[in-house]
Amino acid sequence: MNDDLKALIRTIPDFPKPGIQFRDITTLLLSPQGLATCVARMGAAVEGPVDLVAGVEARGFLFAAALAIPLQAGVLLIRKDGKLPGATIAEDYALEYGTDRIAIHADACAPGARVLLVDDLIATGGTARAAVRLLRKAGAVVEQAQFVVDLPDLGGADLLRAEKIAVTSLVAFPGH
Repeated sequence: MNDDLKALIRTIPDFPKPGIQFRDITTLLLSPQGLATCVARMGAAVEGPVDLVAGVEARGFLFAAALAIPLQAGVLLIRKDGKLPGATIAEDYALEYGTDRIAIHADACAPGARVLLVDDLIATGGTARAAVRLLRKAGAVVEQAQFVVDLPDLGGADLLRAEKIAVTSLVAFPGH
């Protein structure tokens, strides 16, 4: 069903390091019809009303903003730590070597807000799982996450599902 979108996503071998097949959505974003189709299909997969669409820096911002309009929801930005000007709450998560930290404004999410998490791609799920923890720490109800691309061999979507998150993605690519 989504082969039309998959065809718009370029694969760049050996980036950022040898053995990685980088799935580049910039080619999808260059296609007005592809982008519109992507957003329409993501919107159709949303279950129930949402108050906020949370986009993960940076490409998740694009899809969160586009989805928020037809969903009549606000956009919540999940940023790398140190990028937001006001008081924040943050969450650490593990990387292959070390840790990283994401943050939201402390007043960005009212307790009980229904939040849809959105990003361009899910791989190992580290960032997405940290985002869910962060949003829940703020009092959000997070039950859904959407991604344009899933790399199912890396298991991130399954880890989110284990945390009672309904995960949808438009295309899947084998490997990493």
